[in-house]
Amino acid sequence: MYVFRYSKTRGLNIMSYYSIVQDMEVDIDRLRKDYEIVLNKLGFSTDNSKNKDFHAICVNRKPNDPNSISGGNIRGLYWTLPDETGKEEQRLDPIDEEEYTEICPEFRGTYIEDVYNKISEKYKLGRVRLLMKPPRSCLSWHRDPDKRLHIPIITNPGARMVIEEESFHMPADGKLYITDNTKYHNFFNGGEQNRIHLVAVLINN
Repeated sequence: MYVFRYSKTRGLNIMSYYSIVQDMEVDIDRLRKDYEIVLNKLGFSTDNSKNKDFHAICVNRKPNDPNSISGGNIRGLYWTLPDETGKEEQRLDPIDEEEYTEICPEFRGTYIEDVYNKISEKYKLGRVRLLMKPPRSCLSWHRDPDKRLHIPIITNPGARMVIEEESFHMPADGKLYITDNTKYHNFFNGGEQNRIHLVAVLINN
């Protein structure tokens, strides 16, 4: 799933850790509208400190899991380099991504469900989440067990993903992007609005 770019400073054949999914696009206006409707129904708002899991909302779940929107299924196993020693450390426990096979009730009948079904036909998915990064914030430097599929919903030019030594921006243009999160990476939002992506774990990709 790698693509190659031309760089004036570094020459040809620069490996990129992200790619654009071919022959598949979504209606961003519809996706954003239904995202905002569901968000309002859930009662989440960025200025409410009680919403600890607002940064991640699950779209799918283990069948009949009552704690589907928030809770332990929001986050999972990753590795990080926490200090100057460069020694890798594990954080959190592994998650069986194959157990997440059912759309959460809150998203049934929405365009988000349509998109979920559409990408499920092409890829074997684990957890699918709406991930938010607040303005002027970033993730830790870490790596994940799997690759990810991103659909940017709300973004800005200062919202960038960094994988290894490469930085790139994924615009909210209806396209789907695959990122190699098995490499060390982070994501920062240097803008002044929330950055919202629909992000799916890709199993065996």
